[in-house]
Amino acid sequence: MKLMGRDLDRIRREHLRGVKVVQFAELWVEAERRDDALRSENAVDWYLAGVLAACRWLANAGITYDAPIDGRHGELARAPLSRKFVLAIEELIEEETLLAERLVGRWEWPGRPGYVEGVFATLAWVWRRSAVPPIEVKAARAS
Repeated sequence: MKLMGRDLDRIRREHLRGVKVVQFAELWVEAERRDDALRSENAVDWYLAGVLAACRWLANAGITYDAPIDGRHGELARAPLSRKFVLAIEELIEEETLLAERLVGRWEWPGRPGYVEGVFATLAWVWRRSAVPPIEVKAARAS
């Protein structure tokens, strides 16, 4: 998914307890870049997919389909574990975080090994202030 400035502008500070908006944006951009690279090789990293699902939902991002489905060209990102079509707000982020905490290490999404762990790691970083980003983001260097 190609992120645009408007996607990053939708990120709400109140959705990010543990990090700054710029840190979240950097991580999300890196996750999307890695996912695009994997897709170009027809590969999937389910942990990364969980990270992306959480990032997209937290940012209330729109998801564009490769081809129209039922006449629609996209939709808002769903909650990553409950799969609800709801905008991320503080109360629902808390609910999704509690669900992730209950599921991690106890249940695996069928056919998606690592997905729950990716969601959990992202919500722990953003919402529970774990200080551990779910993926490594290399600092950009000016040349």
